[in-house]
Formats: sequence, C-alpha cells, structure tokens
Amino acid sequence: MKEISFYVTPEQAKDESYLEDLIAKKLQLDTSVSFQFKWHKRSIDARNKNIRVLCTFHVFLENERPPKNYEPKFDAFKAKKEVHIIGLGPAGIFAALSALELGIKPIVFERGKSVKERIKDIGQLNRKGIVNKNSNYCFGEGGAGTYSDGKLYTRSKKRGAVNQVLETFVYFGADKDILVEAHPHIGTNKLPRIVSAMSDKIIEMGGEIHFNHQLTDIEIKDDRIHSITLNQQKRIKVNNVVLATGHSARDIFELLHKKQITIQAKPFALGVRVEHSQEFIDKAQYHGRVNDDFIPPASYRLVTQVDKKGVYSFCMCPGGIIAPCATSPDEVVTNGWSPSKRNNPYANAGIVVSIEPDDLENPKDPFCGVKFQKAIEQKAWKLGGENQNVPAQRLADFMQKVKSSDFPRSSYQPGITSVEMDEVFPEFIIRRLRNAFLDFNKKIPGFITNDAVLHAPESRTSSPILIPRDKETHQHVDIKNLYPCAEGAGYAGGIVSAAIDGMNCVHSLNRNNPY
Repeated sequence: MKEISFYVTPEQAKDESYLEDLIAKKLQLDTSVSFQFKWHKRSIDARNKNIRVLCTFHVFLENERPPKNYEPKFDAFKAKKEVHIIGLGPAGIFAALSALELGIKPIVFERGKSVKERIKDIGQLNRKGIVNKNSNYCFGEGGAGTYSDGKLYTRSKKRGAVNQVLETFVYFGADKDILVEAHPHIGTNKLPRIVSAMSDKIIEMGGEIHFNHQLTDIEIKDDRIHSITLNQQKRIKVNNVVLATGHSARDIFELLHKKQITIQAKPFALGVRVEHSQEFIDKAQYHGRVNDDFIPPASYRLVTQVDKKGVYSFCMCPGGIIAPCATSPDEVVTNGWSPSKRNNPYANAGIVVSIEPDDLENPKDPFCGVKFQKAIEQKAWKLGGENQNVPAQRLADFMQKVKSSDFPRSSYQPGITSVEMDEVFPEFIIRRLRNAFLDFNKKIPGFITNDAVLHAPESRTSSPILIPRDKETHQHVDIKNLYPCAEGAGYAGGIVSAAIDGMNCVHSLNRNNPY
C-alpha cells in the first residue's frame, strides 16, 4: 500500500476519473499496472483566494485489496461476568459494546427515554418551552450529542481508537465520509437512527437497557459499591459500575458528595452563543465564494488570550440551529446543532471564557463551578421572562453597551428577549468577551456586526466537576469498583473522546477483574 497526498481544486476533488489519472501520474504507474485507491483524508484549505482540497489516498497495487473497516465481534458471556453502566450517552453505548466484545454482559440504566420517546419531549421544549428534567437535549438515549449535532471532532492522539469509533458509527449506518473528512459530522437528523441501531444491537446480543431509570442511591461497603438504587426504590447488587452520566447530571455529583466519595472542582468554560448568517461566514472564509456545490458551508475556529485566560469558539455549527438545552424549568441554557447537509441559513458557535476555580467564590468548594453555572442560568431565565426565552443582544450593541431594540432573526425556536449581556454575566466574563471579540474581528473582518446576535448563556461546555480516578486502573481513587467515565467525570470533551473513554474503562475493568 502506498500513501499519496496532493492538492486539487474543489471541482477536481469530486471527479473520480481525474483523481485516478492524477494518482497514476504522480506514482509514475505504467498503464498496464492495475490499482485501487481509497480516500484516507480530505480537508479544505481556504487560506488563499484559490481554495484547494488536500487529498490523501491509500493506493493498492495489482492484487492488493483495501483492508475492511473495523466491525465489532461479540463473544459469548462468561459466567457471572457483568457490568452495570449508568448512562446511555456515547461513553455508555461504547462501554456496553466493548463489554459485549469482551464477553461481559452490560446492564445499562438511563434516566431518560428512548430516542423515539425523547423526540416528543424535545418538541415540547422547542415549541412550548416545557422542560422535562429527565428527557431533553442532555438526557436520554444517545446523550447530549444525539440531538445536538453529532460532530465527531477530537483532539485525541490515539488514532487507532478514533478510527475504531468512526468505523463503528459506519457499521451502524453512518455515512462513510466520516472516515475521510477532516471534521467528520453525522448530523442531528441522522444520529438518532444510528444510536437506536446501537442500542438494538446491545439488546440483541444479550445486554440490557433500562430507560427511565435514574440512579438515586449508592451503598458502599469496604470501599466498594455494594448496591445501587434506581428511582428511589429498585435496589440492585453490583460488581462493577461505569459512571457515564454526562456533564449535566448535577444530582449525581451531589449523591457522590453525600456518600463522601471524593469529587473536585475543575476548570470549565462559559459564555454566549453567537449567530451570524451562513452567507457572511462563507464570504469571509471563502473569499467571497458562496452558494457553491463543491465546497461545504464554511466554519471557523477562533481562540485568543485575555487576562492570560483563553477565550475561544466552541461547537461551531455551520448551517445550524441554536437549541434550548436546559435540564430544569427554572434555567436557560443554549447549545447548537446542524443537520447533515448543514443547509440552514444560520451559523452559530459558542464563544466561551475559560474559568478556573480561583476565579470564583470559595474555590475549595467542589461545587463552586456548579453553583456559578446555576446562578447564571437561573438569572438568564428570570431576565428572559421566566420561560425558555433566551436573553439576546446584537453583537455590535454589546460592544457599544447598548440594549438592542430589535433583532434581525434568530434560529432559537422558543424565542429571544432583549437583555444586555452585562446583566447576565459578572464583569470579568464581560471584559474578556469584549476583548476577545475585538481580536476575532481582526481575524474575520466584519465579525462584529449588528447582524450577529448573542444568546446567553452557553454554559454546558464541559463538567465543572472532576471525579478523580487512578490513571492506570480507571477506578475511583477511593472506590475500587467505580469507574468514573467521560464528560461527566471530567475525562472527555465530545462524542469521540467520550466513546474512547467508555471503551477504555471497560477494558480496564476487564483487566482488573480476571475471571
């Protein structure tokens, strides 16, 4: 197998015959030599006016054949070998699939509903502002990623594990393009069906999934979890527990603290979600080139330093929608998502400020970050009208400290209310945001415009709590059969990294408990 990379125009990148001829020419292959080529990576280079596509291929000569993608292979269960998994987000799903491959029976408890039932509650949230505490954008089958985009970007350096996650998604129905694109993305319209297929396979192979089952108590004996209680009444003895409850399960943090299981405050980020027109972002990033079938809707990634702290774009959604992501009726939270085609007229992204415990009151309190999050979310709820309307302000008005009298548009479905951001956030966040926007406007001229609208807050970027665990065994530092996992424990930041952490926890569990 040979690997070859080269640049072509966006039009040429979609011409298979042209690419085949170019590969043969660059490898100096004689016309008598047969070969197959397979996309390895594809990325847009729009740094210059002449936009290019960087293409990387794997080329197989003569009788060589491209290797098949990873496909899970499930073993028969070993006697009495099982794991209880709390949460059916990416970490919980991939933990369960890994358990099946190791011959371990996964028994999963998810506080929320199945995808088919969950969509009804999300519809109520979007249209009527009704928040179901256990079935919303954050909780339910598939976790927060299911209805908030399905972006598969990751900074993980473990390419083997990353590829396994991506290939598993393809096995369960995702488009093969996610194996190739530099920024793979499934889309909110497609991910629910894939998540359901994963759950169906878990059940088909003998695993268990219990929806509407919320962890409410833990019994500890001899530094181990002896039993768990679901819905305050169903008590179950356990051998090992993978805790994959996500960054918004605040009641779990409270339960662990009550049981004197160590938790710690950790850095997180919080800010606003800004929405421009997609046409503006396309023009800015593609040097005026818009409505082009050969290039995807443009995105951006912005980062700067203010007061020696990071301010950066988060979860940028080209052709996307801003979603209401509250998990309690007395709070307002925003996030963003895009359909697979990214064909909505809006582009949105979180612009968030890095926050350390030392920025907050009582930094030694493990809940200092949670309390700060909640206070801002509840203040936003009150300022927005004590419903799911979100406080909003035009971006240029924010920079000039002027309350907006009207708005161009917003994709946020429940509605927006004119509020000055200075009323929502403390001064240190406002100062860092204003300075960051000045820098971003240099990087993307025209970024500061009254055609852009700020929505507040973007507050669930990551968990403000760390559940500490041993680096080698993945077990909690105090509780030997508890495996804190992924975003909710402070060890992941997105679908792919959460999935990898779920797999790692189960493999560690298997090593720690030989049968």
